[in-house]
Amino acid sequence: MIELENNYNYNYTHIDSDNNITIKNETIKISVQEKPKKIGVMIVGIGGNNGSTLAATLLAKKKGITWENKNGKQNIDFYGSIYQYGTIHVGYKDNKPYNVLMKDCINFLNPEEIIVGGWDICKDNLYQACKKNKVLDFDLLNKLKEDLIKIKPLSSVCYDSFIAENQKKRTNHLKMSNLKWANLLFLETDIENFKFKHGLDKVIVLWTASTERFSHGDWENADDLIQAIRKNDPEISPSILFAVAAIKTGSIFLNGSPQNTISSAILELAKRYNTFVAGEDFKTGQTKLKSVLVDFLASSGIKPLSIVSYNHLGNNDGLNLNENAQFESKEITKKNVIDDVIEENPELFQGKKPDHCVVIKYIPAVGDSKRAMDEYYSQLFLDGKSTIAIHNTCEDTLLAVPLILDIIIFAEFFSRILF
Repeated sequence: MIELENNYNYNYTHIDSDNNITIKNETIKISVQEKPKKIGVMIVGIGGNNGSTLAATLLAKKKGITWENKNGKQNIDFYGSIYQYGTIHVGYKDNKPYNVLMKDCINFLNPEEIIVGGWDICKDNLYQACKKNKVLDFDLLNKLKEDLIKIKPLSSVCYDSFIAENQKKRTNHLKMSNLKWANLLFLETDIENFKFKHGLDKVIVLWTASTERFSHGDWENADDLIQAIRKNDPEISPSILFAVAAIKTGSIFLNGSPQNTISSAILELAKRYNTFVAGEDFKTGQTKLKSVLVDFLASSGIKPLSIVSYNHLGNNDGLNLNENAQFESKEITKKNVIDDVIEENPELFQGKKPDHCVVIKYIPAVGDSKRAMDEYYSQLFLDGKSTIAIHNTCEDTLLAVPLILDIIIFAEFFSRILF
């Protein structure tokens, strides 16, 4: 059913091969479908820091739970969420800018309506997982205990060549088949059963599991990808299987880790099934700051010469990235965030990227409280130099979860927009 339909008059500039600029106009008919009545989110890695915290806080929000810590009474606020706190400028009132909350003028999914489930390579229920992860205050965790114990992950998919060696000790909850096509069918059945059990109109599959090594598969199109799964291609990763299972069931797939899951073949398959895929990592702290700061420097006409980023953390994400193959996936995406700035400022950079170094170390003592240190060394007027050094301490999971909520809500909304 169509909720809203309108014609949008789109003006844009066109630049031809001789650099002649013309103004063009196009009328676009935009339709927005009605919001589904029931939405489910299936989290890959539901027992990890991000997955368990998202599930627990959505449950606490739905039940209106408050808790006490040393700073007093707390409630679920989702600071860090654009959905929750983002505003839109709509005009002027009494000669002053007037803004409204984005969620008050767009028919978004309500977080309290989300049904959560998912998979994990560890069979712990969500209470056990949250207790191990040490993100939630004890009082909140204790109030959620009875509900979290009832949430148990579905068995997942794991292949030794893609997972870090240090993760194997927690791997005790896997699909029984070694055949990738059989595992794909298992995952499709899991999604369909979850949808049927809860009477859902739409399912979003969200990868929050540990970073995989890069896949070196080179599939030209969707048919080649499907054949590769049938043939048990060793370069078919677990995340690719989850993406394909989501697509084939008409679900949305969102990738929150830096491996190269979403290829041109995956995009083609998603178009074939008329669904959506997105994502190549959650950028919340150091890397998000880097994309903003490098843009600020270049926009000021200042030329970054080198960027050195160091961070250490002690959660399972840090443990996983302690191995080279998984770290390389993260390193590539951390470095790529400045590519657009370089391409948009050719005169400033003259085809030469800044020297760029990324270091990540696993330090168990700091847990989820990640420490990040960055140095930006830049060239100024008359060969002057500038150094900006930043130290950032942040709760890794508490930055990521509101962003994950945004990704879910915006992906669901955009999937209802038709051109």
